[in-house]
Amino acid sequence: MEKQTFYITTPIYYPSDRLHIGHAYCTTVADAIARYKRLAGFDVFFLTGSDEHGQKIQRKAQEEQVTPIAYVDKIVASFQNLWQKLHISHDDFIRTTEKRHREVVQAIFQKIYDQGDIYKASYEGWYCTPCETFWLERQLEDGKCPDCGRPVELLGEESYFFRMSKYQDRLLQFIEENPDFIQPTSRRNEMINFIKGGLEDLCVSRTTFDWGIPVPFDPKHVVYVWFDALTNYITAAGYMHDREKFAKYWPADIHLVGKEIVRFHSIIWPVILMALGVPLPKKVYGHGWLVVEGDKMSKSKGNVIDPVALIDEFGADTIRYFLLREINLGMDGNFSRDALINRINSDLANDLGNLLHRTLNMIHRFNGGVVQNSHVTEAIDDGLISLAKQTVSSYQAMMEQLDINGAIKEVWALISRTNKYIDETGPWALAKDPAKKERLDTVLYNLAETLRIVAILISPFMPLTAPKIYSQLGLVGDFTEVTLEMAKEWGLLPSGTQVAAHPEPIFPRIEIKTADNGAGKAAAHVEVKKTVEAVPAIPEVTIDEFAKLDLRVAKVLAAEKVKGADKLLLLTVDLGSEQRSIVSGIAKHYTPEELVGKNVVMIVNLKPAKIRGIESRGMVLAASDGEKLTLATAPDMPPGSKVK
Repeated sequence: MEKQTFYITTPIYYPSDRLHIGHAYCTTVADAIARYKRLAGFDVFFLTGSDEHGQKIQRKAQEEQVTPIAYVDKIVASFQNLWQKLHISHDDFIRTTEKRHREVVQAIFQKIYDQGDIYKASYEGWYCTPCETFWLERQLEDGKCPDCGRPVELLGEESYFFRMSKYQDRLLQFIEENPDFIQPTSRRNEMINFIKGGLEDLCVSRTTFDWGIPVPFDPKHVVYVWFDALTNYITAAGYMHDREKFAKYWPADIHLVGKEIVRFHSIIWPVILMALGVPLPKKVYGHGWLVVEGDKMSKSKGNVIDPVALIDEFGADTIRYFLLREINLGMDGNFSRDALINRINSDLANDLGNLLHRTLNMIHRFNGGVVQNSHVTEAIDDGLISLAKQTVSSYQAMMEQLDINGAIKEVWALISRTNKYIDETGPWALAKDPAKKERLDTVLYNLAETLRIVAILISPFMPLTAPKIYSQLGLVGDFTEVTLEMAKEWGLLPSGTQVAAHPEPIFPRIEIKTADNGAGKAAAHVEVKKTVEAVPAIPEVTIDEFAKLDLRVAKVLAAEKVKGADKLLLLTVDLGSEQRSIVSGIAKHYTPEELVGKNVVMIVNLKPAKIRGIESRGMVLAASDGEKLTLATAPDMPPGSKVK
């Protein structure tokens, strides 16, 4: 059976400068959709690229005293480097300076001219160079460009014009008959109002500069940059050069663009296609802007965020997750470093990372690293399995509606429920009773199987993390062969699977350090100098009495909340030669995930005690002033080291 096709595009970005986090957002959204469609079994064609002509580029090149092509080559290389670092899975990267594109642009310009839809006339109008757009006097806002708010210049020249007005009624009818063509609805309404205001014929050539594609029948003119740029979508799909490919992928399923260029894609581009007799794309989706701390990015404000630096610092999957989780597609979103770190620590380290780490540690501690499914089930298992299946169904429905944010929330609800499942089933307690070995096997299997499903569902968003989870679960093979269908079926993790021997946390927590400024120092000084209440005198002891205490360094392997006790945590610690369980009343001061990996100091030879039905063999040491508690740690010492 032949696969259903899916063609998605980003805008082709303008190489006047390096790309910022807003461009990374748009391309990450498109990549997530493309990866999801491949996961769902579609034959996907994913296009991005660069729009390299126009007066602005020519002026930039002149300023740097290089040729336009030398200027754009350098900038476009930075685009391609960013997409590589961000793991964008595009199938083609088109440059409008390529021969294949120039031939298509000239051919369609000639065709539309020959049928009488392009004509020559003199023109005078207000031109915005950054936007590469002409405006009528009535369209200006306070004498400036209505799109970007920057100054415009009055230009007059002989030009060729495209009869946009001829297609106004036909375009309006198409939009009204195809309500999903322009999304979201707010953008659709804007475009309908714009068209009803009357479409002017479009100036489609320039003579005041020469960095562009020459008009085939009048080479002193170059093709207007938007007529040139928009055509890239059919060039890459094979128009004129590969008829079989074009028939396969066109019309495009989604043109994903920023809201500021929806008008070009939903009015000018459809009219060009109507004039060519080519079907219109199925959907133009205008996403919102990414602002920084509530303010639009601007070089003059110094708040432009470089995505390359963020990827180098935090990792590609972390940045991808934040952009997709934090922003509702179609709406403006806010970027802040604090919000990014909070997402890393809460969603990635605490929720997903902790679930994986706890599960693997328990499989090693209680089952020798082997996942066994003994099928000794209880009602709580049915609830988890049912939720996993429902999550896959909801996820698929939301992704088909481009609700990426909602799909991620569904997956994280499953992750949260699975973390709670650990607390409710208490594998550490089951492990103490040999008669409950098969029940323990089932609980551990359910945890690992849920993580297998989670890995599949997050793979469109986090393409590096998903195969890491698979690998740590002991699953072998090419992850690119994994399909969405594999997430729909419970129980595909083979019983007897050996998990990874020494799994590393996939998302370590990020510690936030206070800025070292004058105010910060003063605040720290006040904290340190805070008065501590006098500790009641305790009778003196001799050195021999102190020597009776066996104090050793212990590494915390796992930490769990004790069911029904707000203050208690159950710690599993490594003493080098053995592992022990300790119940400690530090839950108000430390979360379980903060403790895993810490080297604490403990009393080893304390008489065992039963606390909440759990045997506690030892005590960790801490300093306390009544309000604040800090554990005694020995970070650089190996487990089992003697404390003297």
